[in-house]
Amino acid sequence: MVFLEIYLPVVLAVYYLCPKKFRNLFLFIVNLLFYGWGEPVYISLMLFSTVVDYVHGRFIGKYREKNPKKARRFVASSVIINLALLIVFKYAGFIGNTLNIVVPFLNIPVLSLPLPIGISFYTFQTMSYSIDVYRGQADVQKNIISFGTYVSLFPQLIAGPIVRYKDVATQLDSRRETLSMFSNGVRLFTLGLLKKVLIANEMGALWNSLRSYSDNGAVGAWVGAVAFSLQIYFDFSGYSDMARGLGNMFGFSFLKNFDYPYISSSISEFWRRWHISLGTWFREYVYIPLGGNRKGMLRFIVNLIIVWFLTGLWHGACVNYIVWGLYFGFFIILERLFLSKLLAKLPKVVGHLYTLFFVVISMVIFFFADEYGGLSGAISHIGEMFSFGEGMGNNTYTCVVSYLPLLIFSILAATPVFRKLWVFLRSKWKPFFVLEGVGTFAVLALCVASLVSESYNPFLYFRF
Repeated sequence: MVFLEIYLPVVLAVYYLCPKKFRNLFLFIVNLLFYGWGEPVYISLMLFSTVVDYVHGRFIGKYREKNPKKARRFVASSVIINLALLIVFKYAGFIGNTLNIVVPFLNIPVLSLPLPIGISFYTFQTMSYSIDVYRGQADVQKNIISFGTYVSLFPQLIAGPIVRYKDVATQLDSRRETLSMFSNGVRLFTLGLLKKVLIANEMGALWNSLRSYSDNGAVGAWVGAVAFSLQIYFDFSGYSDMARGLGNMFGFSFLKNFDYPYISSSISEFWRRWHISLGTWFREYVYIPLGGNRKGMLRFIVNLIIVWFLTGLWHGACVNYIVWGLYFGFFIILERLFLSKLLAKLPKVVGHLYTLFFVVISMVIFFFADEYGGLSGAISHIGEMFSFGEGMGNNTYTCVVSYLPLLIFSILAATPVFRKLWVFLRSKWKPFFVLEGVGTFAVLALCVASLVSESYNPFLYFRF
């Protein structure tokens, strides 16, 4: 509420009062203040990352043409430093615990540090800068304030999307803020807030309620898994939409991060629609450099295994996340080998059902991280999903029925139905823009009222 009522209005007002040449400086300062509100100690870490990659970018640009070998060394140095930060702050404890299990006689001291918020997002962004400059896909940023603004940009700093430097390079120094862009940003931000507050939080409450009952039976277990699948989608896509909307308000255009993934008819399509910025990052900076599918079938499979192992690991230092990533990698390999051809011969609804079935199961694996029971917790819930002999208890029945209208609405909202209706009305009814403006204000007010009255407001992606 402090963000909506004080921080954002004040920042927007001062930003537009600033002369254009000082706007990046102002954004850089308020970005650090925003980050410091939650992580004051780790402002120094972000500044360190900013300086390191800015300096590396200057050297890469200097030697890219006349001494490519030396430029490659600076790229390697940048990547190593960024990965070292991730390993120390995000994975050191996991690695130490794993080694103590595998080789207990070593008795390795386990390092336990608070996880800097958003470190996975901004380290991937700074690595993309060094690599893009080396590849000649982006010019060297010579203004450290502009570069610092990119690294610390508060709209997408905490929960993404991952913004590659080359996608916003020109916007950093020559963006144009317009009324049309600002109004679109307000709509996008409000849509994201609606997804987060009015849908994701409610689906999370349903999931938590069902997990507290011992007599869910198969139906209750499936409803719970579907509820969490909807929660994580609307939570993350909601934050992504809010980030894109805020970016528009400040003159930035960020790429879409979600594109109705639950309408997919294959796992491969699902990942072309889900967390698009992460999939794009791994494709461009890991999969293709490894050789992609250009070096034979065996190498192609190995490359996919590496990418999906890293995709799971990116989400956190937890066995469940690694299994979750490899789980998707397994199905994508099957689809590339033969399953896609088989699905193409069948009615499209079969592909949809196949995708939804295995995606919902994957979300159960994802949810039960270490603090919720780990793999054993996931296996237990999946077992309950297939315990068809057990009926649904009274508590579960009452809970499901009470949430059923919202559950149905959430499922429809995960498809393009409402989007298509909005586009149709906008094109056919000229006064629709008035209704759109009133509706945006009403939804914003409803979300604020909900935030004031509700204590349950989880942030699923804070740990990534």
